[in-house]
Amino acid sequence: MLKVAIVGCGKIADSHAMQITRIKGCEIVAVCDREPLMARQLCERFPVKSYFSNLTQLLDEARPDVVHVTTPPESHFGIAKMCLEHGCHVYAEKPFTINEEEARRLIALATERKRKITVGHDDQFSHVARRMRTLVQSGFLGDGPVHMESYYCYELGRTGYAGALLGDRRHWVRRLPGQLLHNIISHGIARIAEFLTSDSPRVIAYGFVSPLLKSMGEDEIIDELRVIIHEEEGATAYFTFSSQMRPSLHKFRIYGSKNGLELDQDKETLVKLRGPSYPSYAEKFIPPMTMAEQYLGNLMTNVRTFLARDFQMKAGMKYLIESFYHSILEDTPEPIPHREIILTARIMDAIFAQLNEKRSQVGAQDCVPVHFGLTR
Repeated sequence: MLKVAIVGCGKIADSHAMQITRIKGCEIVAVCDREPLMARQLCERFPVKSYFSNLTQLLDEARPDVVHVTTPPESHFGIAKMCLEHGCHVYAEKPFTINEEEARRLIALATERKRKITVGHDDQFSHVARRMRTLVQSGFLGDGPVHMESYYCYELGRTGYAGALLGDRRHWVRRLPGQLLHNIISHGIARIAEFLTSDSPRVIAYGFVSPLLKSMGEDEIIDELRVIIHEEEGATAYFTFSSQMRPSLHKFRIYGSKNGLELDQDKETLVKLRGPSYPSYAEKFIPPMTMAEQYLGNLMTNVRTFLARDFQMKAGMKYLIESFYHSILEDTPEPIPHREIILTARIMDAIFAQLNEKRSQVGAQDCVPVHFGLTR
């Protein structure tokens, strides 16, 4: 029986607790938050033995095997480091750390202490994402990938998380190097990082404050981002983050030398993009028919998953947590390779360095693209 603790009892902690309780062979023995009322409410709503407001006390008394770090990103490094030093395995919510240096230090410490560590990129483990990965590994793309496109949108409103961020000049998100982007885009960047073969791709980033936010008096929060990522003689990728695009997309396309794939996270669909074209007018009739067949197939797959009671919004989180626990119990590699965690952090560092340099040079009103190479 794995003993699990959760540190940080905000909204995302509910998702962790809910998925952990669905996994056999583990138990949430404690939760912790520096605000005791937050820790208490999570403890009372889920089958948790005890709650704490002091992390050291939790580690000494509850003695968990695994700690889930669900606090704001700037605290991930310090909390994860303390947990590793106490002999715990660590599952850190995204973004893994504030920067690549912290990511490297945590991974090095985990390796030294023979502990497992991973990051909460659960979108990569949804039902449809796993089907896509299987096809890629089977050689469906041919050689490659040649090119990728990742879209990750976020709808800003005047209430909830976004309302609090826009209305509070001291909000913790504003202290992050990438502000709003820093807390969101790692899901979309990690999809690309998984399939890059180079550890040092080049990055070109362009970001700006949307007209909508400007009309609301906001001049700091960049909510529109376009990124080009390319490897020397290798794959290229586009990443788009937007708060204004409609429809609001969470899509990933990957193209090889023979075929391509399109994953739609929101609709839980995976479509095969056939490489060869049909002769003459057949190209106008057969592809629409086969696309319709594929969407019908996706519908039937989703219905079967729903009837099997495994179609929850956070099914990917359950799979990732379960896989991580398996790696602990069986001493097998973690579900997300350390290389991908570091590469995701490295690409994000390059993006934010460019955006911050542009801000300091010409201000948020007039952005000029700057090219950065990633070096180890």
